Amino acid sequence: MKPIFVMVKCELGSAYAIADAVAQNVTEVSEAYSISGAYDLLLKCYVAEDADIGRFVTKRLQTLPGVKDTFTIMTFKAFA
Repeated sequence: MKPIFVMVKCELGSAYAIADAVAQNVTEVSEAYSISGAYDLLLKCYVAEDADIGRFVTKRLQTLPGVKDTFTIMTFKAFA
């Protein structure tokens, strides 16, 4: 499995509902954090090595009600 991080910008007032929907419906997400700054949530996701990450983000995350925007961070090597 390959870890990726996805930052999510939410409609006003919907961050908690989106975090709950992610926890209930998106098994690839192992951790969800509320964060400060331009984005509202940070999701740690584990996808298969051969997974189409763009399709995962656009079909599984961006389609959740209240999601305005996402920013995906690809990982290369874990050091700790």
